[in-house]
Amino acid sequence: MEKILQGNYAIARGAWEAGLKVACAYPGTPSSEILFAISSQYKNDIQAEWAPNEKVALEVAIGASFTGARSLACMKHVGLNVASDPFMTVAYTGVKGGLVIVVADDPYAHSSQNEQDSRHWARFGKVPMIEPSDSQECKDFTKLSYDLSEQFDTPVLLRTETRISHSFSPVSFDDRRESIIPIGLDLKDAPKYTMVPIYVRMRRVVVEDRMKKLEAFADEFKHNVMEINDPKIGVITSGVSYNYTKEVFPNYSYLKLGMVWPLPKKLIREFFSKVKKVIIVEELDPFLETEIRAMGYKIFHGKDVLPGFYEFSPEIVEKSIKGKGYKPPKERINPEEFPKRPPNLCSGCSHRPLFYALKKLGVFVFGDIGCYTLAAAPPLNAVHSTVCMGAGVGGAFGAMKALGKEGLGKVCSVIGDSTFLHGGIAPLMDIVYNKGNATTLILDNRTTGMTGLQEHPGTGFTISGETTNQIDIETLVRALGVKHVRKIDPYHITKAMEVIKEEIERDEPSVIITVNGPCMLHRREKRKFEHAYYEIDTENCRGCKMCLDIGCPAISWREVGDDEATTKDGHKRKGVVSINRIQCPGCGVCQQICKFEAIVPGKA
Repeated sequence: MEKILQGNYAIARGAWEAGLKVACAYPGTPSSEILFAISSQYKNDIQAEWAPNEKVALEVAIGASFTGARSLACMKHVGLNVASDPFMTVAYTGVKGGLVIVVADDPYAHSSQNEQDSRHWARFGKVPMIEPSDSQECKDFTKLSYDLSEQFDTPVLLRTETRISHSFSPVSFDDRRESIIPIGLDLKDAPKYTMVPIYVRMRRVVVEDRMKKLEAFADEFKHNVMEINDPKIGVITSGVSYNYTKEVFPNYSYLKLGMVWPLPKKLIREFFSKVKKVIIVEELDPFLETEIRAMGYKIFHGKDVLPGFYEFSPEIVEKSIKGKGYKPPKERINPEEFPKRPPNLCSGCSHRPLFYALKKLGVFVFGDIGCYTLAAAPPLNAVHSTVCMGAGVGGAFGAMKALGKEGLGKVCSVIGDSTFLHGGIAPLMDIVYNKGNATTLILDNRTTGMTGLQEHPGTGFTISGETTNQIDIETLVRALGVKHVRKIDPYHITKAMEVIKEEIERDEPSVIITVNGPCMLHRREKRKFEHAYYEIDTENCRGCKMCLDIGCPAISWREVGDDEATTKDGHKRKGVVSINRIQCPGCGVCQQICKFEAIVPGKA
């Protein structure tokens, strides 16, 4: 049987066919669909769970592997930073049941805070890395990774990129094959899994010996494919870069690497002997180029012509290699012709009034990772720092330590509910323990919003929708030692501003939790507003544009002619605003901002 599958769904299918037993992840674009697909389509055979963060997800997968079960941990590229502690050590312990770690890179930072290249983790951690180039390979390479993991006693990194994760192509299906390793724990395995110094030294020798075996295997790996066509130019590449290059230069010779670490040295030597000039095409860092140059080979072109940042495309590859001889395709669409639609908070989003309040208070906001990061953009301009999950809380504390009492009333941090449970608990604990005076705003919208409305420990539901214990954020915060905890309804702007002002001027740790503001796209919880929608009384609208300061996509501006240039009270105006009835949820934020009673409840 064959179906068209997204790359992430193909990974899920491959894991199921390989006999996967335990799968864990923290949602992060572009990897989020993998665990959802496993949970929704293969729940009878695989235990799947959203973990509080990537470190926990990998630790759970490691524990399952130690029993002999095949396990999976999925994350985006920055998630591996969080999981790096157990990752670097499980490279020493090795595995019992196959352990695959899927890491999804995000060239062009479509939904990320950096563009880091995860291939460096394979070299750093001394583990093999496999990289598929389409959905079929996503499935096949996932299955293969489990065999490699158990054959070489190692975790295996399976690297994808945004285009591979989210592209669709045909996939042929196979039956599920259960692992033959018996499930259980053996007390005699302690020296292998207990990384105290005496055993670390023993395992380090094993790791180096394993890498030598993997290097030899790489030369025989059937998915490192050599295609000899025109011998004048050969291309060494992998993943989606192969697709881009093959599309525009079909006659070149190719060495397509399915295993990008360790590199197949003999195969590379053979390729260089069969072509005159070699071009290395790879997104992000010159990983392959650096290693191959270090082997002593002369590269005709690499990062000297190809960009070292952002995402490639066939056009970028062709233009880079051809240089002045490049002629763009005749039917190419000019990106400037597309309508402009910048990222924006949804109409009625509870984050919008909260950040409008912070903007009016003139506070320096240490932000975090989530939908609310969009408040950094105009017209809100209300997030001034974003680093990584949980860093906003620690950042605000660090700023207050430097500013002292001079910072009171000027600094706060903002973090979402899921992000707080992921990485915000420890820095808040630090504020309390070290007698800080920073204020933390926790925006509870009842879900993990930006990555697709996934559950987390604060929602009360598991990935499969079953009810479970629900973390009460206020109780947790008080347990950390925070004495001053306030709750606000973000839609009541004036009251919210009063509470925020009081707390950021307090010379003690404090927390403000937003309530009654579930995500506007939430499947389960909906905020009921007093009115169904709002509309503009054009007779009163002065065209002051104050309501545009909240950046609501339901509100738009149009210029007016002489016949509409005067309000009924004689005020001159250049234009008026209008509200899209279909988009407006009736939150009433814009009405609170309008000083001229020009925004009124819609007539049902």
